[in-house]
Amino acid sequence: MAQHVRGVVASGKGEPVSVETIVIPDPGPGEAVVQVQACGVCHTDLHYREGGINDEFPFLLGHEAAGIVEAVGDGVVDLEAGDFVVLNWRAVCGTCRSCRRAKPWYCFATHNATQQMTLLDGTPLSPALGIGAFADKTLVAAGQCTKVDAAADPAAAGLLGCGVIAGFGAATYTGEVKRGDSIAVFGCGGVGNAAIAAASLAGATTIIAIDLDARKLDWAKGFGATHTIDARDGRVVERVRELTGGFGADICIEAVGHPDVLKQAFYARDLAGTVVQVGVPTPDMALPAIPMIELFGRGGSIKPSWYGDCLPSRDFPLLIDLYLQGRFPLDRFVSETIAIDDVEAAFAKMELGDVLRSVVVFPPA
Repeated sequence: MAQHVRGVVASGKGEPVSVETIVIPDPGPGEAVVQVQACGVCHTDLHYREGGINDEFPFLLGHEAAGIVEAVGDGVVDLEAGDFVVLNWRAVCGTCRSCRRAKPWYCFATHNATQQMTLLDGTPLSPALGIGAFADKTLVAAGQCTKVDAAADPAAAGLLGCGVIAGFGAATYTGEVKRGDSIAVFGCGGVGNAAIAAASLAGATTIIAIDLDARKLDWAKGFGATHTIDARDGRVVERVRELTGGFGADICIEAVGHPDVLKQAFYARDLAGTVVQVGVPTPDMALPAIPMIELFGRGGSIKPSWYGDCLPSRDFPLLIDLYLQGRFPLDRFVSETIAIDDVEAAFAKMELGDVLRSVVVFPPA
């Protein structure tokens, strides 16, 4: 029987979000209903509200979530009611050309639930990143549920669903940071600080945090940054070189999503170094004007990073284990916990840079 729950809906471009009654159908084949325990407030949700992703309003927002599986549909064999899961928006298909080539993190046909969640009047909702977890319960594809150790705090665990895993993977997999490397991270929000934490875990010896906001630079120190640069001084590239023996960083991670910052990252890397672009740009942005001779002459690589090149089934349990061992500071990303009615206020705090992550915590059912 369909259930009625509360959910945060963006009804139109730029309009404040509202809490509405959402209709959740019983899970069909290959689907699961999850009782959401916590969901982080991510910039991507704000992009949806502002029409920066697409115009398929109304949206059911929320995607960085953890919770308990309530029910599963036919054909689901590796998930059952009561499992503690982190939700992911890249549920790999296992059959596309990338999956067949043993690179499932590049899957080109990721799964979402087939049925739709709706408003009370039957209006279909577009769930953010196929999840829609600013709700007491949500309907997802079973493959979007990754089981992890239930000892983890849901408010921290849910953040693996997007920003933290993107930053971790940008350093670990896309950038391949190794012991002794130098790394410069441009933008120290949730994604950038996750990259800093991953670089520290990997044994990088020089970890440079770069941001316009002094508060974010202070946060970066707590995640392992060895040096910080205030981007307002106008000498970012020169300062990175000064901190790396005059050469530039081995790996530069652009976690802002802006052409000017990508250009800085390009010139701040060492010869044959790597630039990783994990910040999400808007559709109107173009690559920065860099002479082709510079691209050729500097060697190395420029790599976009999809979801940190991570595989949820492999990496979520790994990071939860590291978190429970005290080796990955997942709980440091949680600036505050809030109620479902406070999401619009959390967007304002996020835009002002007052928080790293606000996390909606749902009361037990």
